[in-house]
Amino acid sequence: MTGRVETQTESYLHETQRMLRSGGLLLVSLGSSGKPNVMTIGWGLIGVMWRRSVFMVAVRKSRYTHGLMEENGEFTVNVPYTGMEEVTSFCGTTSGRNHDKFREAKLTVIPGKKVKVPAIKECAIHYECKTIGKLEVSAGSVSKEVLSEIYSSDSFHTLYFGEILSTYADQDAREKLG
Repeated sequence: MTGRVETQTESYLHETQRMLRSGGLLLVSLGSSGKPNVMTIGWGLIGVMWRRSVFMVAVRKSRYTHGLMEENGEFTVNVPYTGMEEVTSFCGTTSGRNHDKFREAKLTVIPGKKVKVPAIKECAIHYECKTIGKLEVSAGSVSKEVLSEIYSSDSFHTLYFGEILSTYADQDAREKLG
């Protein structure tokens, strides 16, 4: 890994979307305790909302991360390198309520530059975001197909719209992500 540099949000959209579809991204949140938590996300959108660059992430209300997102109002989205599938699997199947996933997955916290929430040193790209809006998904807000496929247990998501305050990438991220 070479030096991490600030970059334009649009610079790594293709790589971010590809990793989101293939193995997931790592969402970091931070509650009032000051202890960060990491969770794998497989759903998210990057775009423009309310004239701002936004990263929208979906977090189920039943997840430990949901409470942390509600407490802080900031988060980072981290794009793992290819080869980190074990880490994304672990962070997506283990709860931060009972585990220190950073320690157990051997991930290194690096301070955020524009948010209080840290990023992950082992990842290629990270987006620092401040929540500027949220929507609660409900049975009446999605099609019957989505409801039966995704929400059969009534465990709905909150959609967090995070204004992207800054984007950082390793200088060799593009070539290592393909």
